[in-house]
Amino acid sequence: MSEKASSSENIVSQKYDRCLADLLVKAGVGFSVGVVASVIVFRRRTWPIALSTGFGIGAAYADCDRSFNPARISGTRIISQTDESK
Repeated sequence: MSEKASSSENIVSQKYDRCLADLLVKAGVGFSVGVVASVIVFRRRTWPIALSTGFGIGAAYADCDRSFNPARISGTRIISQTDESK
């Protein structure tokens, strides 16, 4: 009953879990940097918090997009099986 080979559902769920964890980490780091910048530099304004949290979420989204669709990585070329045999 226990297989060593990963099924496609397991691969997708592992990617999704990594994306969710990456989102939480990067959004948390962005939020923290925004709070520090807001307190120290911008006299307790709220826009640095929102901006840096948005940057963190955007970076996590870009990484997740690359994880699910590797063809979007610039500079890469997908070679089909028929091209390799020539």
